[in-house]
Amino acid sequence: MSSLTIYRDDAPSVAELDTADEAPIREALARINVRFERWPAQQLLASTDKDDDILAAYRPEIQRLERTQAYQSVDVLRCLPDHPQREQLRAKFLAEHTHDDDEVRFFVDGAAMFYLHADARVHMVLCERNDLISVPAGMRHRFDMGPEPHFTVIRLFTTPEGWVARFTGDSVATRFPAFVRHAA
Repeated sequence: MSSLTIYRDDAPSVAELDTADEAPIREALARINVRFERWPAQQLLASTDKDDDILAAYRPEIQRLERTQAYQSVDVLRCLPDHPQREQLRAKFLAEHTHDDDEVRFFVDGAAMFYLHADARVHMVLCERNDLISVPAGMRHRFDMGPEPHFTVIRLFTTPEGWVARFTGDSVATRFPAFVRHAA
């Protein structure tokens, strides 16, 4: 189940908000200019479905975002526990960073955690199947797929160059717990 936990960035043991309810998640994230939506599955997809089948299943939602946000490209990314580079992929985005482009992810399957650093707070957003999150360009954040990643996401980009990570050097990431996927 998707969830949001908000902490002061200097008090990682006392949650100011901890909810799994969609409306409060959406409202709290909107206050920091983060889009959060739930897209109902129009059809069941298997982990073996081809990228084109996944994109076709969500074509209306993707086209709506492309029209309203001027996204130029879209792709599908999968990462499973047996991925040979899972440790390197995970480590790549554990440190706090920013991008010059929005970071837009729609979770087709699985789960991962976004840690958004805004207004002297860390917003830990657990994203799961049917969740769309759009982290605005320039927002300090990190992404944790866990030690045994399991997710399939649709990614939207304005430009591929805008998605280069610019690391902040802030140690805030070390003060908050890492993501560990719990068996369903």
